[in-house]
Formats: sequence, C-alpha cells, structure tokens
Amino acid sequence: MAELKHVLCISFPLQGHVTPLLKLSHCIADHGIKVTVVNTEFVHAQVMAANQLDDGSNPIDFVAFPDGLETDEERKDWAKLLESISRVMPGYLQEFIEKVKQQSKGNEDEQINFVIADLTAGWALEVAERMGIKRAGFWAASVSCLALILHIRKLIEGGVIDNDGIALKNDAISISKDLPSYKSDDLTWTFPEDLTAQKVIFNWASTIAHHSTYSTSYLCNSFHELEASACGIIPGVLPVGPLLASTQLLHRRGSLWNEDSTCSNWLDQHPPQSVIYVAFGSTTIFSPEQFYELAHGLEQIGRPFLWVVRPDMTDAPVNKFHGTFLQRVRNHGKVIQWAPQEEVLAHPSVACFFTHCGWNSTLEGLSNGVPLLCCPYFADQRLNRSFVCDVWRVGLGVDGDENGVITRHEVRTKILAVLGSDEIKANCQRMKEMARKSVSEGGSSLKNLESFVELIKA
Repeated sequence: MAELKHVLCISFPLQGHVTPLLKLSHCIADHGIKVTVVNTEFVHAQVMAANQLDDGSNPIDFVAFPDGLETDEERKDWAKLLESISRVMPGYLQEFIEKVKQQSKGNEDEQINFVIADLTAGWALEVAERMGIKRAGFWAASVSCLALILHIRKLIEGGVIDNDGIALKNDAISISKDLPSYKSDDLTWTFPEDLTAQKVIFNWASTIAHHSTYSTSYLCNSFHELEASACGIIPGVLPVGPLLASTQLLHRRGSLWNEDSTCSNWLDQHPPQSVIYVAFGSTTIFSPEQFYELAHGLEQIGRPFLWVVRPDMTDAPVNKFHGTFLQRVRNHGKVIQWAPQEEVLAHPSVACFFTHCGWNSTLEGLSNGVPLLCCPYFADQRLNRSFVCDVWRVGLGVDGDENGVITRHEVRTKILAVLGSDEIKANCQRMKEMARKSVSEGGSSLKNLESFVELIKA
C-alpha cells in the first residue's frame, strides 16, 4: 500500500490570505492527503471562534505559532507585523517539523513531506528547502499581480521605478508584449495616503520576489481562461481557482469574524436582481466624511441594500450618525458586521456588488455573474479595478472629487449605470460560465489541481 502524504500549509495572517489557502487545503484533503494548516495564534483563535463545527470533526488539523506581537494595535502596524512574523515564525516552523519527525519515527505517513506556503510568508519555503522538503508557493491574488511583483528588479534596472517602488514617469508600464500595460498608480505597493506604509509594502513585495525562488511552482487562486497572458509569462504557475467555499458541512470556512446568518432570510424577501450588496473587505478604513457620503448615496438611491460595516471601518466614531441612518433606512436597508459573502453573491436577489476589489471578492463576484462597482483601497485592489473595468468590462469604478472624496452623487450615478448596462450584464454571465467550467470535470483548474495532487503523492 502506498504511503500517505502529509502536507503543511502556511498562511499569512490576513482574512484575504487565510480564506483561499484554507479552501485549497480542503481540496487537497478531499484527495485523501493529510493536511495541517498553520496560522498565527491570534488568527487561529479567530478562525476557531467564528467557524464552529457541530461535532468537533474536521478533515484538517490546525496548529498555531506565536507571531511575536503583544497587542492587536501592533498587528495593525504593517512594519511591526511583517518584521515580527519573519523573525519569529521560521524557528517555530522548523521546530514543529522536527517534532513531527521525532514523534512519527517508523511511521512515514505522519512525517511532513510537502510544504505549501503563501508567498507573502515565503520564509516558510526557505525553511522547507533547508530541511529538504518538497514545496510550492501559494498566491492569493491575481496572476497579473504576481507577474508585476516578480518583475520588480527589472523595473528598477529599467528606470521605470526607483528603489522605493515609486514610478518615475506617469507612463503605462509594460513588462511583456503579451500582457496589458499597467497604469503607474496600479502598482500593487502604491499607497499614496501613507507613504511610510507604501515603503513597507514595497519592501515586502521585493521579499516576495526573493522568496519565490525557493519554489518552482505557484498555486494561484485564478483560472487560466481569465488570465491566460499572465499565466504564459510565469513558469510554474498553476491556476487552481476560483477557490470557492465547499458545501460540505465539515469544512471550516476560514472567516475571522462571525457571519450574520440573518442575511439569507432578508434576501429571500426581495425580488430577483433588486439588492445592492456593499462590502469593503477586512482592512478598508474610511474617514467619517467618506462614510457619510457612501451612506447618503445608498440611502438616496432608494433601492434595497445589504451593507457590511465592520466596527473598525472608520478612523473616528460615527455612532450617532449611524444610529439615525439605520432608523431612516430600516424599510429597505440592512446593515451587518460581517456576511457569508459567497451565499450572498449567489442569491438571485443580488443585482450588483459595491466592492473594494480585493481578489477574493472580485473572483466571488465573477463566479456568480454579479456586476461590480469598484472602490479600491490599497495593495492589488487598484490593479483589480483596472481589469474589472477596462479588460473584462464587468463593472465600473467610482471616482473621488478634487479632495479625493467619493460623493453621494457619484455613488448614486455609478450604481444606476452599472445596473442599467446590458453589456456589463452579458460579460458577467460569460465570466460566470467560464469560472464554473474551469473547476468542473475536465476544466483547466481542476486538471491543474489533480496534477498537483499527483505531484504530492509521487
């Protein structure tokens, strides 16, 4: 009998990274492979609290390592988070792998013989290489975003960006004749609101490019038909997406917050294609002024809306306004703290998705054929907006005024434009079919996943 294999999956401690890697872990476990998922202790506690399993059974094991930080405030500081994780966690990882090896002497099935690490936690690939373990990188964003990051050195050498990642000209940036050009403000490390954070993120992106050399294959949450040209310029790319939530009850979903289960009943009470779903992910922060404008825009459009408002979504209290707003919209608006997003987007009453354009949200919208209204915040979100609006033509972007504020008038105008566009609706349906086909029997992503599983078992 062939020995079983044991795969260790290491995530980066942000919602947009934890969720897709957990979905991939379940896909691998479904092929009869033992999978252990590594999170930081902080994220592990959140995942366990928000994803209770009724009978305590789960096809995946979880372990948690300290991240070296004391407070939640420190974890919100990008520089501290990245420095601490990359300094503290490699030692815990090596120790854990050695401990498993000691405990499983004489039982090859238990020993860790493959590591999959999020490229943003690429230090884990370095540890795996040092320990002689087979490995692969995981990429939670678009393949086009990965292509850009892997070309950082060439962009610096070519005088396109400086050593801090700042574009030296406003021209379109080309990294390959086969790829659409990137806009200079679509660079995934651009964060003009906070230049200190931008520098940290650029250095991090450069580290990703360095750590990618420790793997010859990259599992990506995308599908070949969506990004064929980008897939063509990165050797070893394996698109296995869209990684969608399993309907299997034993699968933990990876949400870091409790999902509001009242959404379904509320959506059931509305006609098909009538509800505006509004959610800006786990990290977007608005000024009170911007929050008020969004709220007024949704209120004035007079259509049913479901809006996800995290308690920490504004950088100053808006409680008083929020209370009166909820009172005014009680007949057609529902505001919650966190949503079971895939179920919401799959619901027939949802007409469009007002989104921050995080990659998971973008893919979930595409996979359900829902038109997108784009309000990017940082990282790869601006790049995703460009693809949504200019390449795939499945949505529109909202633009700020001379002060950078997206006004209520802009919100209202663009929502109506998205809802009224037959071209966008037709393109969304085409994307939905393409996405579903890629993960169905004989589809490109399913074939890639199956060939990767064979590689693990080899």
